[in-house]
Amino acid sequence: MSKHVEKLAVLFADICGSTALYDNLGDEVARRLIAQCISNLCAEIAKHQGTVIKTNGDEVMCTFPSAEYAFYAACAMQRVVQHTKYEGSHKMTVRIGFHYGDVLREADDVFGDTVNIASRVVSITRASQIMTTLIAADNLTEALRGRTHKVMRAEFKGKQERFDIFLVTWEVEDMMSTRIGIPAYRKPSLSNDELFLKYQDQAVTVDKETRKVVLGREKECDIFFHGGFVSREHAIIELRFDKFMIVDQSTNGTYIRTKEGDVFHIAREEMALHGSGTISLGESYTSNPSDLIEYRVKIGDPPVLG
Repeated sequence: MSKHVEKLAVLFADICGSTALYDNLGDEVARRLIAQCISNLCAEIAKHQGTVIKTNGDEVMCTFPSAEYAFYAACAMQRVVQHTKYEGSHKMTVRIGFHYGDVLREADDVFGDTVNIASRVVSITRASQIMTTLIAADNLTEALRGRTHKVMRAEFKGKQERFDIFLVTWEVEDMMSTRIGIPAYRKPSLSNDELFLKYQDQAVTVDKETRKVVLGREKECDIFFHGGFVSREHAIIELRFDKFMIVDQSTNGTYIRTKEGDVFHIAREEMALHGSGTISLGESYTSNPSDLIEYRVKIGDPPVLG
């Protein structure tokens, strides 16, 4: 069986909330919705010179001959999912991540670091978002590069180098935003989710009642931190359109480590928190900081709409 190395863009697209679909709608309806969504995604992949490598339940893995093709395909995939009328008027969302680099092709499959990194990128992407890497962004035209924005620096578990992660603007609404992650004209959040924060004997909750907390060394902060690398109002965490966003506004940056062991560094930037992990204000994890803020996101029941 022949093997050879190619330079390709590798893209993963995941359908969000598939488990809830099965729980709420039953196997047959959920399976039809997911199959329709996967079919729509694969159609867009084919239109943009892509090759479907595999589908696995609610996920599609595919390749493209260039980062540009992957970019255009990812945007088209988000649009088709957004505009398709699904059975029972159910809303479907996907998250998409892609990376560009050398892959090892064997028969109808691909392997290597590029595949692994693309998989990690999609794992940190939120619903209805497209994320990519600096390498992929650097291989875009100037016009397309202008539709990407660096949102974080990631340290993926098992990888020594750090990766700059970029958010792709794919819809007109996003392009009218004044800040990353704040699309214009969206309705206020109705989320019942909660974010719990704990530092030493201090504990706070971010939810639809308390939508914003401040972390820093000012005694008036919601979490008062003693570290020498901490700015007066180092970072804020707020519930914004159903997402818990941490926004760094410090001198030394903020570090986030997920329970899976991935580390992200944001400096005058922001990212969404999900799952659980720890936050270090101003001091990297390689310095073995002892003062860490623990965080945990609890997903609540869907809101009851009157």
